[in-house]
Amino acid sequence: MHLIVILGALISISFTTTYLIASLRGRVKPNRITWLIWGIAPLISTAASLSTGVSWASLPVFMAGFGPILVFIVSSFNKAAYWRIERFDYICGLVSILALVAWYLTKNPNVAISLAILSDALAALPTMLKGWKYPETENGFLFLGSLFSASTSFTEIHHWNFAEVAFPIYLILLSLTMLFLIEGRRKYLNYKKSTLTSTFFII
Repeated sequence: MHLIVILGALISISFTTTYLIASLRGRVKPNRITWLIWGIAPLISTAASLSTGVSWASLPVFMAGFGPILVFIVSSFNKAAYWRIERFDYICGLVSILALVAWYLTKNPNVAISLAILSDALAALPTMLKGWKYPETENGFLFLGSLFSASTSFTEIHHWNFAEVAFPIYLILLSLTMLFLIEGRRKYLNYKKSTLTSTFFII
């Protein structure tokens, strides 16, 4: 069964590599605050899960943090490879960090995972907003890697408790949201643009 989560991890890193290349070429422009906290929060959740005895089921959650850390680092090498940070981004980032600080103060694994999810979700808001306004700066299909990787967690779950299932379920929901939001918005705008173009020529 371990082979499935290892396969999921390999697929996840392959999608991350694709995103890294797209970022360096300027085809996508990651919001660095989002990707930094997307890296930190899952790694904290991984540590919390391991402290409760969760083992291989933590690998997809770890990969959900490892990949974004790579994106954050690589985006630093090309000024055209990341999105300009605005006030809303800083606010989300600050609240996310406060959630992580609150986790540190509690020392409770379940609370840690809850706050890590909250932090991760808040960090996702700037990228969701960017994906809605400017879907051409993102690629929703690249979230399929994290979707598949998170899904493999369930092959390693022995006790269906909060510590084992919470973050994988969240990652699946987040990946699906990013996929449909970005690609759905892109298709809508392209359809709207083509409709306006057709109307112009008819007139």
